[in-house]
Amino acid sequence: MTAKLDKTIKRELEVDVKTYTIAFLFNDAEITEKGRRNGPEVSWRTIINGDASLNESLKASVDAAANP
Repeated sequence: MTAKLDKTIKRELEVDVKTYTIAFLFNDAEITEKGRRNGPEVSWRTIINGDASLNESLKASVDAAANP
């Protein structure tokens, strides 16, 4: 059984040696390096449409955040 996404759900994710917080909101998803305030946001429409540049944009955003 599934439930509607009507409030923010936050989870931690460890990639390599860095910890990230992923926030699932009703209109988008945001990933932020733990201890930081801002991170890239991706709308659900972009994910569902399978935007070809989505993967490259996310990687560039994470790399930019990792190397300020």
